[in-house]
Amino acid sequence: MASPNVETVSGTFTVPVFNRQGQEVGSVAVDAADFGGKISPRLMHEAVLMYEANRRQGTHSTLRRGEVAGSTKKLFRQKGTGNARAGTRRTNKRRGGGTAKGPKPRDYSYSLPKQALRAATRMAILAKIRDKATVVVDDFGLSGVKTKAMAGILKALQLREIAPPPPPAPEGAAPPAPGEAPKKPRKRNLSLLIGTDKLDPTVYKSARNLEGVRVLPASDFNAYEVLRPKRLVLTRGALDALRAKKG
Repeated sequence: MASPNVETVSGTFTVPVFNRQGQEVGSVAVDAADFGGKISPRLMHEAVLMYEANRRQGTHSTLRRGEVAGSTKKLFRQKGTGNARAGTRRTNKRRGGGTAKGPKPRDYSYSLPKQALRAATRMAILAKIRDKATVVVDDFGLSGVKTKAMAGILKALQLREIAPPPPPAPEGAAPPAPGEAPKKPRKRNLSLLIGTDKLDPTVYKSARNLEGVRVLPASDFNAYEVLRPKRLVLTRGALDALRAKKG
């Protein structure tokens, strides 16, 4: 019996293939079994939490009672003054005192089993393919390091400068004055992960200055890097490398 936290995915998904001009030149059939045929949101969530925890520096530090400046002498006698009883000036109840239980530098990193991380990566790729958030590029065809050319390819694929639809006007709103230009919706760029079959310095250097774009070889994919962006852009070689990678 399958676990309630695991979704079984079967069948074949058709992923469109585009050229650098943004024209669809074919398609690739991806069998769900190539990526395990299962999706576990819980496992992917645990993998993402692990990667985010490992990114934490853990350099936070606060001064406690024994570390702040001030005398440890009792401020005044216990009784007879009419004041509330008080001890040292370093107490956390007073201004300038130490923190009661503040954070100290620590290591947040931990690791999950390798098999679980590999399974989470396959699930993340399968989820992107199932949700139609994956695009396959036939060939970038870059003759050299050209950021403008890379931006043009992504724009042709409709992955750059996407304008969200304008919100509906509220009821009773006054129409715009004659001659007043309507406000244009602010354009935004989709976050992308570009996957190559191997380390490609030309593609990497051409895309590294583009906002929200990250380039990785297929061998460096993990659940965090795949799930973080909105879209996954793969070359044919990267898709073949990912399908050939069996855990």
